Parts: sequence; structure tokens; C-alpha cells
Amino acid sequence: MDAYESALRLIPPRYIDICRRSCAGAEEFRLRVGQGMTALCAGRERRLPGDPLREEELLRVLEKATGASVHSAAAEMARGFVSWQGLRIGLCGVAVEHDGAFRGFRSYSSLSIRIPHEARGACDGIFRTMRDGSFVNTLILSPPGGGKTTALRELIRLFANSGRRVGVVDERGEIAAVCGARPGFDLGQACDVMSLCGKREGAMMLLRGMNEQILAMDEITQPEDLAVIREIVGCGVGILATAHAAGAVELRQRPLYASLLDEQLFTRAVLIRQTGGERRYELCALPA
Repeated sequence: MDAYESALRLIPPRYIDICRRSCAGAEEFRLRVGQGMTALCAGRERRLPGDPLREEELLRVLEKATGASVHSAAAEMARGFVSWQGLRIGLCGVAVEHDGAFRGFRSYSSLSIRIPHEARGACDGIFRTMRDGSFVNTLILSPPGGGKTTALRELIRLFANSGRRVGVVDERGEIAAVCGARPGFDLGQACDVMSLCGKREGAMMLLRGMNEQILAMDEITQPEDLAVIREIVGCGVGILATAHAAGAVELRQRPLYASLLDEQLFTRAVLIRQTGGERRYELCALPA
């Protein structure tokens, strides 16, 4: 899958040549009304040359991403994003509420197009240790934008090719980038994907119907995510997931993640560190 080319098909045409010349490997494109488009490259956001964006240009991006039917994607957009060919398009604007519940947007002020990447070989070293013996529930840790989903995708592929059955709960369509019936990324031979559904619904369907040995999911962020993890652990199935934290100390400082440690739902972590512009992967034990 060429996610970068897919992202170029979404952005305003006047920026396509600029991005091809100067933004290869960008992690995100950001479009804000009244500002020039920006690209996130190697963790730094930089403005691209060009006139300020208009709201009509943002609406055209959404029309492409929803098949010219923004209204039909209202349920997904109510979660703050829309998915298209493995890209996650984050939304900001003037919200519409009814009876205290968020219903959508009246207008749009900014979009964030997140561009997924593969990192073949990046996790080979730590995987040689992880694959030995019984699987240990593992959290992948880094600050936001640090490459957690990319590492998760690579570890899913490695485990699924090693003979383990891996089920993926792809809540935002970003891990597998399913298009039609086929994942856009290679997730290995023994991998099954539940795409664009909540963590609990997806996990329960995979547990009941697919007899998985490992379940993988992105971004543990909500108290209800803990309930899902407890159910999975209670079924004797391993978990591979991601969380926002620079390391075990920061993890312990947050009440939600402290519960994960107190209950020993996860006992191992993959730490992603940026060193000299490169990502390095370190395997460590999580303290109780």
C-alpha cells in the first residue's frame, strides 16, 4: 500500500507537486482554514508555500474521503475522524449537539491527514526475544506521534508469520488499512482483522468466532478499554497494545495506566526512543 500517494490524492491539487518535491515520508498533512497547509516530517511541523486554505478546500477533501457523501459518514465523523484507504482524517470545527450528544459539525476549521507507514525489519531484534516461550502481554510505549502504530503493525506481522493466530481490532482502520475485503498492509499469514468497530465489540467477535491466540489493538486511552482487556486476559488470550507514555515511570503517573500495572494486565513493554532522528526499540519489564 502506498499511503503517501493516497494522501496526495486527498489534498488540494495546488499542493501536490510541492509535497512530492519536499515532503516525501511525511507523517501527517494538516489543513487549517486561513493558514497554509503544513506537513509533519520527522516529528516537526513545517508550513508549505501557498495561499491560505479556504473551508471549501477542506470540504472537498471530506467529499473525496466519504465518496461524495459526507452525510452518510456522520456516525464515523461523530467520533472526530473519518477513515479512507487506511488514512485517518481527524476533524475540527463548529460542533452540533442534540440533547447533549455530539451529532457532527456545522463547519470545519482544520483537518489532519495521518499517513501510516511500514517499518520492515525495525522490530526484528526485539522480536527474537519476544517469540521465545509463552507470549507475555505487551504494551508499546512512546509519546504521541512516536511510531507506536507502525511498531504494532510490524509486530503483528512477525507474530502472525511465526505461527501464532493474531486477531486485530482495528478501531479506526489505521492498522490494517482494509480496502474492500483486503488489508492494505501485510499483517502476516495468520492474521484476522475486525475493522472500524469498537474495541469491545471487535475483541468479543474475534474471541468467540476466530479462536485467536493474541489480540492486538491500538491506543488504550479509556476506562472502558480496561474492561475489555480484563475480559481478554480472563479468556487466556495474549494482548499486544499501545499507550501514550515515554516510559514506565510516566505510565505509573497516570491513573488509567497505573491500574494496568497494579493488576499486572501487562508485564512487558516495547519502548520507542528517538535518537539522532532514528527510532530505537527497547524491550523491558513493567514493574507491578
